[in-house]
Amino acid sequence: MSQAATLARPYARAAFAIARDAAALPAWSQALAFAARVAADPQVAGLLGHPRLTAEAAVALLAPEDASPAFRDFLALLFDNRRLPLLPEIAGMYDALRHESERTVVAKVTSAVALPASELETLRAALRRRLGREVEIEAAVDPELIGGALIDAGDVVIDGTVKGKLARLQAALTH
Repeated sequence: MSQAATLARPYARAAFAIARDAAALPAWSQALAFAARVAADPQVAGLLGHPRLTAEAAVALLAPEDASPAFRDFLALLFDNRRLPLLPEIAGMYDALRHESERTVVAKVTSAVALPASELETLRAALRRRLGREVEIEAAVDPELIGGALIDAGDVVIDGTVKGKLARLQAALTH
């Protein structure tokens, strides 16, 4: 386990508890994602460690305009503890806690061409039956797959791509 993950875990749990108690899980998810994207920017990352950066300036930089006072206080706490660079890890762990709490799973569907909404909905229904959870679909396009789709739903990975089938066929023929 990486040191960043070890340091980020208690903050992710605290953020989840605060958001759950305020019935604001989606809002915190969006705010953390925003703050994590900003903190991960190379120019901002260098600025976050600057000795003249104040907590107020850091919060103003990282918080979305509509962020709650509790979220702003959370960012100030991260600033005080020099943990702002951990925002990407914290956001990822928070989302994992949120999805576990809501019994949802995010399935990334990568295909060679953009899939129509009806096909994505059919995939969502099939995954919902298979996994026994609600499913959120994130669609992506990768022309190198040639055809078919790759579905990554956490512990379940389904490779129905032409590229994957060709690789399996090649492996079978060479062994």
